[in-house]
Amino acid sequence: MHPGDMVLTPRGLRFLGQTYPCTIGRGGLTADKREGDGATPRGLHRIVGMLYRPDRIAPPTDWAVPILPGDLWSDDPDDADYNLMVRAPYGASHEVLRRADPLYDLVLLTDWNWPYARKGRGSAIFIHQWRRPGYPTEGCVALPREALHHIAPLIRYETRLIVT
Repeated sequence: MHPGDMVLTPRGLRFLGQTYPCTIGRGGLTADKREGDGATPRGLHRIVGMLYRPDRIAPPTDWAVPILPGDLWSDDPDDADYNLMVRAPYGASHEVLRRADPLYDLVLLTDWNWPYARKGRGSAIFIHQWRRPGYPTEGCVALPREALHHIAPLIRYETRLIVT
């Protein structure tokens, strides 16, 4: 473990000496992640990107990428672009990144099943804003808005999410 790692603990997400409340997937933690299981995968996950809604928030870092109208995330294991950001129109199963609610106003991307996705192993483990305390995700890690916005500018190249 490195000092700049984010560590999921029973008390929350520990990062740089602070512990933030968080929620995980409705399926709990798993060592055998599958598409649609709602579980958060155990392991060491690098933070490989950051997305933000430029119409709602300022860029949290100089390397964050704006979420534009038509930005989607492929979650179709049979599609060539499985577990990648894609653009509308897009016929395969996908998740809309530019949501009406604020859950994806700021998103940290992990390297789960990326960049070379294995079919059915699960797509898009994000760190994003939670819906409300205790409300599970579809497998992602979710934080209160204030915590996520505090953490985002502190992310470095070597930052990892550790889920044990």
